[in-house]
Amino acid sequence: MRLRALTFPALIALTLCGIATAAAATLDRIKRTETIRIGYRADAPPHSFLDASGHPTGYVVDICTEVTNDIGRALGLAKIRAEYVRVTGENRFTAVRDGQVDLLCEASSMTMARRELVDFSLPTFVDGAGVLSHDATIVSFEDLAGKRIGVLAGTTTETVLRSALKALSVKADVRVVEDHRKGAAMVTHGKLDAYVADRSILTMMLAQHEEARGLKLSPRYFSYETYGLAMEKGDSAFRLQVDRTIARLARSGHLEKMLAKAFGADPDDTLRVLIALDAIPD
Repeated sequence: MRLRALTFPALIALTLCGIATAAAATLDRIKRTETIRIGYRADAPPHSFLDASGHPTGYVVDICTEVTNDIGRALGLAKIRAEYVRVTGENRFTAVRDGQVDLLCEASSMTMARRELVDFSLPTFVDGAGVLSHDATIVSFEDLAGKRIGVLAGTTTETVLRSALKALSVKADVRVVEDHRKGAAMVTHGKLDAYVADRSILTMMLAQHEEARGLKLSPRYFSYETYGLAMEKGDSAFRLQVDRTIARLARSGHLEKMLAKAFGADPDDTLRVLIALDAIPD
């Protein structure tokens, strides 16, 4: 009993010390190296993609640029470098979990399953799944019966699609693809009947990419999802710093301007509500 009495406080102290160390790990490393590692996608416009010069850009990447600059100021750094790490739809969350990136800056939907692996920031966007095809009459999962359907592997859209088809007993041929542009091209050339992805991404593809020209976007949402920036689980100090930036952008009206720049139009009512919820006082 005396041994337990002596060792239990020591164990508690060691545990608290470990938590404190973990909570400051990312900011300490950023200060030491003057570098933050940003995970980005090359195929998720307008959120995260490569511009004409091959540099990562997009609405979410712009948010992370603001986060980077705020962290530099908070840490008293004369300079801070963003090291961009390319990720895919399949490996993005394990890249965060395994310490390859500090902040995941792309179209990341929050789910409870993903929160077992990583933490998320305040919401950055609200979206949902849509269907790209030659047929504008696709308005429900039932309309996908008997069709060849493409979807990006490792996304919430894939999970929602497979679950909905199973629940409704709809038989369809679901095929995973490597990237969004390839999925759209397969529909254009008759190798797929439809491609399912986030509506914001499909909308930009219709406007900007030849692979999607002539295709039609379903008139309704097939799901609703909330995006956030993913980071290492349990690093509360780093997450607070990221949230401070998002809240500042929302309060100042800058987040609304960033959305208008990325999408070529003012935010709709749903996004305006999101901005209002993000505008937490400092």
